[in-house]
Amino acid sequence: MVYRDSSGRTLADYPRPSVAVDTAVLTVTPDGVLAVVLVRSGDPAGWRVPGTFLHPGERLADAVRRSLAQKAGITGLEPAQLHVFDAPERDDRGWVLSVAHLATVRYEELRLDAGIARLEDISAVGELRYDHSAIIEFAVAELRARYASAPDPAGLLPEPFTILELRRLHEAVAGEWLQRDTFRRAMLPGLVATGELQRGQRGKPAELFRRT
Repeated sequence: MVYRDSSGRTLADYPRPSVAVDTAVLTVTPDGVLAVVLVRSGDPAGWRVPGTFLHPGERLADAVRRSLAQKAGITGLEPAQLHVFDAPERDDRGWVLSVAHLATVRYEELRLDAGIARLEDISAVGELRYDHSAIIEFAVAELRARYASAPDPAGLLPEPFTILELRRLHEAVAGEWLQRDTFRRAMLPGLVATGELQRGQRGKPAELFRRT
């Protein structure tokens, strides 16, 4: 039986937008830069975040994984839904809703095909079409909010680590210098000391920690 609303119309009687998924994949480089994965576009739009249109019968999460694999050569990530960008004029190709996602990955685990994808410092991204600049900004703001109150919640830093290594990571995410003692006090409740010291460094050996 075909569903009809109070006016007698079926769902097919209403105009409907296309649905896309777009994913901001963020990482921190070895030189302490928060960077985003950009991929080549097949049209004059140039570079953009990985994305695709939702196929009939496809779940959003599956579309995200498909787009990351096909557009950037990235597999094994589990992006989280971030925000829906629904301005009617956001895409000049038609009425398109974008369900934006955020994914984080350790730099050493990121394998990019240089022919189709690259890393870009978030401060140098510039203006991208289809709200992709806004998607990156939203993703960065979300990641910074998470890192403001917990030690490396995305697990970007291999364990164990020193407080100094943790602070440098958080500074890269925050995009600003963080006061040493204030940072230590804020992070310690979420850390567990391993009872070991870092070796092979100059000066006094630093204590090593893990996330709780």
